[in-house]
Amino acid sequence: MKVLVAVASRHAATRDIAEVIADELRTSGLEVDLRDADALANIADYQAVVLGSAVYTGGWLRAAKHFALAGSTELRKVPVWLFSSGAIGPEGARTLDDVPEIPELMKATHAREHRLFAGRLDKENLDLAERFVSRVVQAPEGDYRNLGEVIEWANSIASQLAEGEPADPKERS
Repeated sequence: MKVLVAVASRHAATRDIAEVIADELRTSGLEVDLRDADALANIADYQAVVLGSAVYTGGWLRAAKHFALAGSTELRKVPVWLFSSGAIGPEGARTLDDVPEIPELMKATHAREHRLFAGRLDKENLDLAERFVSRVVQAPEGDYRNLGEVIEWANSIASQLAEGEPADPKERS
């Protein structure tokens, strides 16, 4: 089975998460392509898709949203999982409300699940506007990614694909 892991990342932290997911799916015996969401035109060669985006100013990056919405007809034909990554601080210190467009993206793609992972924020790598926003929302600087949690989720995706669950969540019992 060929799986696409597509990602939109601004400062590489979300791409790192996508790489862990892709590597774990490969370890499970799946053929996996990892691509930037804005570099894809066709998903016809894939039997499953994992799509992720960094969260900036409360929402997904444009490339990931466009990939999901413009490709929704094709995405609804295969199993899809969505993930978001944002700097939410140490566990329990702050929470990041679910990304507002996720319900729309879940509906458009018939995604099975959306997962929110803590991210990384290095304020020195931010542009002026991003620094301003991070200061206003008091985003904590640091790397809060839990790669064990990412690996566990990737393994659950691999298990579902191995079990051959139907692409449409409504068809599952």
